[in-house]
Amino acid sequence: MSNRTVFLVDDDEAIRHSASFMLRHAGFLVKTFPDGMSFLEQVSSDQDGCILLDVRMPGMDGLAVQSALNQRGISMPVIVLTGHGDVPVAVEAMKGGAIEFLEKPYEKQTLVAAIENAFEQLDAEAAGDRRSRDAQAKLTALTPREKEVLECLVAGLTNKGIAQALSISPRTVEIHRAHMMEKLEADSLSSALRLAFVAGLSAE
Repeated sequence: MSNRTVFLVDDDEAIRHSASFMLRHAGFLVKTFPDGMSFLEQVSSDQDGCILLDVRMPGMDGLAVQSALNQRGISMPVIVLTGHGDVPVAVEAMKGGAIEFLEKPYEKQTLVAAIENAFEQLDAEAAGDRRSRDAQAKLTALTPREKEVLECLVAGLTNKGIAQALSISPRTVEIHRAHMMEKLEADSLSSALRLAFVAGLSAE
């Protein structure tokens, strides 16, 4: 858990101090920044973590920071911290991709739960990316003809339909299909199709 980094961007020194103390006790690695500019100077797209972002800051507000992150392709989950009555600003932040907003003063449990949720989303996305890469790797083992057969199956064709579409005999389709299933380690048509979809293959 110690490598789960929280980037806390808030111009209020007391909040930076208390929130970072609280989050370190909850097991997170915390990096604090007093304003949006200093944060943007140090953050990069190859970093992993969650961003706690105050919306009301002098110089560059949270929405401007969020916009800059989006432009630079930095897709870490953002939790917006708002003062009382900043709901319209929080809604703007959600439209810009923030996953949640918390109104100050917030409860410790609420803050930790929001950050846990952010990291669960990151873990799910990472697992999805990994599944997609694994599926794509399996597809590269197919011959061009086997891939054509799979594409026809994705399009909903029967063996007979595939034979007509590819101008080959139904028996040849069966052979290619058997080889394709073996290479994909698929024990049923549904598992082969699921793998094709995860790899990004779709009926066009």
